[in-house]
Amino acid sequence: MTLKDSIPQTIGCCFSLMWISFAALLFLSYTIAYHLTYFESFLLTLRMTIVNMVVFYSFFYFFLPRLFNRKLIQAIPLLIIAFPIFILIWLLVTYLFSKMYYTLGYEIGNGELKGAITASAGQTFFQAIGVTRMVSQAIIIISILSPFFFIKILFEISKLYNRTLNIQSQKTALEIQNVNIEKDFLKAQLNPHFLFNTLNNLYSLSLKKDNLAPAVILNLSETMSYTLYESNTEKVPLHKELEFIKNYVELEKMRYAGDKNIQLQFPAESTFSGLVIAPLLTFTFIENAFKYGLKSKKCAKLCLNMKIEEGCFYFDIENDVDAPREQTDFGGIGLKNAQKRLQLLYANKHTLQIQNGESMFKVSLKLDLKN
Repeated sequence: MTLKDSIPQTIGCCFSLMWISFAALLFLSYTIAYHLTYFESFLLTLRMTIVNMVVFYSFFYFFLPRLFNRKLIQAIPLLIIAFPIFILIWLLVTYLFSKMYYTLGYEIGNGELKGAITASAGQTFFQAIGVTRMVSQAIIIISILSPFFFIKILFEISKLYNRTLNIQSQKTALEIQNVNIEKDFLKAQLNPHFLFNTLNNLYSLSLKKDNLAPAVILNLSETMSYTLYESNTEKVPLHKELEFIKNYVELEKMRYAGDKNIQLQFPAESTFSGLVIAPLLTFTFIENAFKYGLKSKKCAKLCLNMKIEEGCFYFDIENDVDAPREQTDFGGIGLKNAQKRLQLLYANKHTLQIQNGESMFKVSLKLDLKN
């Protein structure tokens, strides 16, 4: 049974218990305080309980839901008008019960309430619902029903809160689903240009019978395997993500001439044991640095520095640019996707800074990977 299904049942059980408790206390009151017989106490308890239930349920389950569908300027006058109407209903049902008891020959034979049923049934219809009687009974009605109204309002607030949490949970799940779809799109983006250039370089190495060819094939195989299969989970071991970055960077370096200044700094293996991270989280930043940085001008520079300190992952990448770019243009969907994933998966556990200068573009990320 889901939470959504259990809430109405819980509310029903609580109200049943509440009415039973109310009837039991009322019964004891008639028996002890007014010295009525058990049967007489039962008659008055049954009448009072049903009268209050009629008013309570007609107000909360018939009148109030229709009131919510109206504008505030209409709802307030209707609520004011409803108050005397429900007092009238309370008096009418009480009067009908008295008439029924009198017809069946029931009466209170002793104590302070002796002859109460005959006195009540002997009134005319207009006497039973007269203004004086309505005013005198209003305070009694309020004092009797106010605990029920209060409990009902608490339940409604609880239902509203649970509904809000449900909606928020569904919204978050949908956002994560959309981000994962975009992540898959980014994985597909890895293939065309990158794969084409890598295969061209591999072809050149094979023609020259260069000893680097086997290493390039292995790097390419591991890179494609990671993006296609191993990155399909929400979190991956950090060492696998770093291995993927190393392989990707090595393959990218093959595309550029030796005059490009590429500086790389990876964390020591002893610092990231047991840590996990969302896959391909920094891939967009690295891909954009190679795409926009190294082709920007001769002797262009790209610096990638990663380190682990006290369970925090520090990622800094900086590249030269010919002219400052709009952040929304630099990286497009990929940059937005990375920011969304950081917000969803590391809401209060990351800081991201993007500097878009005249001649350089820099991304600094701090990620708390501790559980």
